[in-house]
Amino acid sequence: MQDVKSALSAGVKVVQYREKNSSSASMYREALELRGLCRQNGALFIVNDRIDIALTVEADGVHLGQKDIPYTAARRILPRGMIIGISAGTLAEALEAAASGADYLGVGPIFSTSTKTDADEPCGPELIRIVRGQCDLPIVAIGGIDEYNASGVISAGADMICSISAVVTHADVAGRIKIFSGLFDIPV
Repeated sequence: MQDVKSALSAGVKVVQYREKNSSSASMYREALELRGLCRQNGALFIVNDRIDIALTVEADGVHLGQKDIPYTAARRILPRGMIIGISAGTLAEALEAAASGADYLGVGPIFSTSTKTDADEPCGPELIRIVRGQCDLPIVAIGGIDEYNASGVISAGADMICSISAVVTHADVAGRIKIFSGLFDIPV
């Protein structure tokens, strides 16, 4: 929770809650607390995979992977205006998500990552460039992004980056976020 507080204090505008191993009751409590922190700091709160948790804590949205409930089914369940992001590891997946009505794309993994043990093969920043050329949805680049390779990902067309291990494994989370924000020329 301290990492999220530090991230929010550094100006993070979107927090995604991703938990695979806790009980639903524990996830609900954590997500409720995180949603409160996000609202206090003017940040969006997205829940990964779990539509039930997103609904019960009144999250701003959900992020769905290719093996999760399909966008069309999620859209029937979720209230109008609730954000739905979709993971895409290929151009075909990105175009399908866009055609179905997704609000944003999570494209990746861009590089190898140890954060998600079941991640697909890295697709590289070139996929961002290709998707950007054919789709105008916001693109969140995910997977193995650090301060050394982030510039190439941004120049390929990513609107946002998600970097877990390059941020939360360091003692100064806020400082790390400021480094990444500087790559986007965002004052924090």
